[in-house]
Amino acid sequence: MPIPEDVTGEEIDKDVRQELQSLPKTLAEDVAKNLVMVARLIDEDPEGAYGYSRVALRLASRVAAVREAAGFAAYANQKYSEALAEFRAARRMTGTTELWPLMADCERGLGRPEKALDMAGAPEVQKLDKAGQVEMRLVAAGARRDMGQLDAAIVTLQSSELASQAVQPWTARLRYAYADALLAAERADEAREWFAKAVEADRDGSTDASDRLAEMDGVEFMDALDAQDESDADLDAGSDTPADETEADETEADETEAEETVDDETETETEDVHTDLGPDNGDAGKAETDVDKD
Repeated sequence: MPIPEDVTGEEIDKDVRQELQSLPKTLAEDVAKNLVMVARLIDEDPEGAYGYSRVALRLASRVAAVREAAGFAAYANQKYSEALAEFRAARRMTGTTELWPLMADCERGLGRPEKALDMAGAPEVQKLDKAGQVEMRLVAAGARRDMGQLDAAIVTLQSSELASQAVQPWTARLRYAYADALLAAERADEAREWFAKAVEADRDGSTDASDRLAEMDGVEFMDALDAQDESDADLDAGSDTPADETEADETEADETEAEETVDDETETETEDVHTDLGPDNGDAGKAETDVDKD
């Protein structure tokens, strides 16, 4: 796949660049550029990101960062089996547990929520940082919902992180998941309260909490172009004279005006003719009188 000319391998993370140093220089640069494209496109164009990840994987499958990027790209395209395989490979190479919640969510995507719950209770979870633990809690709650256990999902999300007033990177998503679970359990008043709290914490628009809240409040949004179309349609509908009739009237008026112009011109020409003939007739009459006299 072609890579834009402005892309350089310098854009990737320092740790990844260091990992790529095990490769020949030219190859490392090519791999780095493909990884940059994966990072650039994964949100806006997941399919494009996936394509670049496959190129990087073909060039350097033994690099953990490449396997991880391939896993993220596959995950973004809902290719959960492939993503799980790549995450497992990256974990074997690095020995870290950072990808554990994503691996569990892949199990959910593959229709195995019970497996995801097993992973939520595994010792690896204790090795995760706070963000990873919150992510694991979200996955576990999702698995409960997959199994139809709404009350258990709500309880799973109830935690010190949810109750905290401090806003962390995960706060909006945690509050949103809690509100959504409450709404699914038909606890609308509580759900509205937590959607509002999610809006307060969602500073970068990572959720659609504001839309969900507006929907619950009965607020309808209309696209500006649609509004203009409806306004134009109302104007057309409110007109007393149909468009065809108006055009016909205008055509008739133009024809009448043209006829009047022709009549005026004809009348003027007639007057000019009489004016021109007057002196000639006069001279002719005078000539006849002179003849008679002779």
